[in-house]
Amino acid sequence: MTPLLRSIRSADWIWAALGSLAMWLLLGGFAHNLNLESLIATSTTAAFLAIVALGQMIVVTTGRGAIDLSIPGVITLAAYLATGMSLGSNLRLLYVFPLALAMGAGVGLLNALAVLLLRIPPIIATLGMGYIVTTLILVYNPHYRSTYVASLLTHVARDRVLGVVPVVVLVAVALVAFFTWILRSTKFGKALAALGQSLPAARLSGVDVNGIQVIAYVMSGVLAAFGGVLISARVGGAFLGLGDPYLLETVGSVVVGGTLIMGGRAVPVGTLFGSLFLVLLVTAMQVAGMRIGGQFVAEGALIILVLFLAAPRARG
Repeated sequence: MTPLLRSIRSADWIWAALGSLAMWLLLGGFAHNLNLESLIATSTTAAFLAIVALGQMIVVTTGRGAIDLSIPGVITLAAYLATGMSLGSNLRLLYVFPLALAMGAGVGLLNALAVLLLRIPPIIATLGMGYIVTTLILVYNPHYRSTYVASLLTHVARDRVLGVVPVVVLVAVALVAFFTWILRSTKFGKALAALGQSLPAARLSGVDVNGIQVIAYVMSGVLAAFGGVLISARVGGAFLGLGDPYLLETVGSVVVGGTLIMGGRAVPVGTLFGSLFLVLLVTAMQVAGMRIGGQFVAEGALIILVLFLAAPRARG
């Protein structure tokens, strides 16, 4: 086997990439819509998912089955803040956007404190925090009146560079490159991998395990808020349950992309391709006329299958 083939085979993201290509070809053939424009449209949808899924990936990499279940609530609340407070003004967006990101960081910090200080399992802590955020949304919802979106956000969420490449896709790719660099070339990335592989060993080697987990949850909250702001521009406002579909899909993107669900290894490029694969899968099910319940079952079954296939490798 040549070094190139060996490198391709060992790439954790290659199967998600090949799966996305195969799904696009099958969907295009079935719908008689196999062209570059259909791929660009699908990639745009996948970009919004990938931005949020990268935060989920960081939390999952901390290990011990950690998953951030507060992401849907943060997405929705950020969308409410972005449109309800900016009122379509780019000038107001200058303070509303940082406020939304700060809200996401605050939720992430509270998640981390609940896990580290109160010793609550991550899934339970983030689920409880998600309910608290949802309650805040319900309180704010009766006072929400704006459906105006700042033109700057609309440009990022909907426009294309040179009329071809969506701006949001470039944002997602830039974030993937940024997190790839962080994980491979920084002390934080190496410490995060060590923490996910073994918390006791990481602590004995001098890793600030508490600090790494705090940063991980804060990153997840910030990316969820960032994604929520962009999603609000895409849909033209905010509504209850806006972020709900992103719970299962962020986990699915991370798992399909090659990140170990038990922690210790993160694959940003795989998360991007995993997002694209899931969007193509959902699109295919919609074209086939499958009901929403069936779509959730299919996505859940896919996640279970990927985890089953990855289990022997994770143990090795």
